[in-house]
Amino acid sequence: MEAEPQVEAWLARLGSERKASPHTIAGYRRDLDKLLRYMQKQQIAAFEQLKPHHMRSFVAAEHRAGLSPKSLQRLLSSCRSLFRQLTREALLAHDPLAGVRGPKVHRKLPQVLDVDEATALVEGDGALDVRDRAMLELFYSSGLRLSELTGLRWLDLDLDAGEVRVLGKGRKTRIVPVGRHAVAALRSLGDAQGREPESPVFRGRNGAPISPRTVQTRLKTLALRQGFAKHVHPHLLRHTFASHMLESSGDLRAVQELLGHADIATTQIYTHLDFQHLAKVYDAAHPRARRK
Repeated sequence: MEAEPQVEAWLARLGSERKASPHTIAGYRRDLDKLLRYMQKQQIAAFEQLKPHHMRSFVAAEHRAGLSPKSLQRLLSSCRSLFRQLTREALLAHDPLAGVRGPKVHRKLPQVLDVDEATALVEGDGALDVRDRAMLELFYSSGLRLSELTGLRWLDLDLDAGEVRVLGKGRKTRIVPVGRHAVAALRSLGDAQGREPESPVFRGRNGAPISPRTVQTRLKTLALRQGFAKHVHPHLLRHTFASHMLESSGDLRAVQELLGHADIATTQIYTHLDFQHLAKVYDAAHPRARRK
């Protein structure tokens, strides 16, 4: 069977059966289009004809073309996912990526706010309007993704119990606690605009859900107004939430559940942040660590 129809069939299944987002499917398509173009140049019509030496040559060519190590790893991951599915369906008898590895990626640690910075941001010197305060408090209180916050409806919130139900990646639902300051800010927002169960919690124009771009712009504006040197964005508040939770509790599994990470390895990056903090404390305090 020719390669391109197999790619199209797999992408269609990702959307219909696995409920992958259009953004995820588009990313897979871009990666696999690169592989299809390489196969066309090499006059390889089917995945069954691909061998590990072909895949090494493919990765090397993309690297020479300027693809970063991180992008190359994502490219290989997309190919592996497709090959794995074809193997399950008995459409591929061998793994073309056997023994093939991409370049090592040096993972960049996320920037976070310290506790004083986070408090100053969400309190906003008392000058925040009711919607902005509720957004900031909820981001920092519950570590939501941007898409999770913009998609919230009032029926997703249980303010009496201090909980919010969010629809995360892979259309997985999780329940996350909401802190008392965020609950108070959300109550004030509800009092100001009403709490119809199906209506969005955070509204933009004409009562529609606020757009992700608007949220990003508001956070940037509010941070600049307060003189923050750091680039403040929604995911920074999620990183800050995770780092502060792990620093206080030390419970990596709990933080994984709160963030909605499928793989604990994704959450483990925050242990590196915590260690950096501890290392700074050690360097500053230990007599044998101090530099003259």
